[in-house]
Amino acid sequence: MLINVDFALFHWINELANHLAFLNGTMRFLAQYAPYLFGVALLLYWFTFKMPHRMMVLEAVITVCIGFTISWCLGHLFYRDRPFVGHSVIQLIHHDPNASFPSNHALGAFALAAILWLHHQKYRVLWIVLAVLIAISRVWTGVHYPSDILAGVLIGAGCAVGVHKFICSRKLPGIFIQAAIIFYEKWEQKLGIKHVEQTRTKMTQSTSSVQIKSRR
Repeated sequence: MLINVDFALFHWINELANHLAFLNGTMRFLAQYAPYLFGVALLLYWFTFKMPHRMMVLEAVITVCIGFTISWCLGHLFYRDRPFVGHSVIQLIHHDPNASFPSNHALGAFALAAILWLHHQKYRVLWIVLAVLIAISRVWTGVHYPSDILAGVLIGAGCAVGVHKFICSRKLPGIFIQAAIIFYEKWEQKLGIKHVEQTRTKMTQSTSSVQIKSRR
């Protein structure tokens, strides 16, 4: 029953590529290139040289690594062909016929959007909207079933919340992350990378207070 609903919903969204063809170019961009915008955002936050922002970036990297590891395991345990492998679909972008479940694009987009949301960053609503559009575009372009997307969303957002709560509720992880950043910044100074004026968080402060101050 659920498989039939999933298949019917896929075709309803995928058929929009015929009915709303003027959006296909946008959907191709969202499905293939929009996820890189999250990477650009993280780089920009990193090079603000602010400790809270750098802690957030490392938290995002940890979250995505955990999420992709879970995805890799599920992809092997519950292998599922892409929609275009066994069905006639409207396929707007090229994709290898590898595991469809879960969607790594949805996972990554929602993991990073959730991290930005949890850190109360500016424009966080727009990042959530972008993640939603990326998720829809993967079905629209014919490379994922809706259930693949849903699984990716749940894994990505779940990992983000779990990692964030773990770091905020325990002092040691935050201290370790700060120590790693400080060690890295010593190399930045040796390389002559100029630091902008910033407000540093002392190592003696709790991680939870660092997370609260992460909004800039």
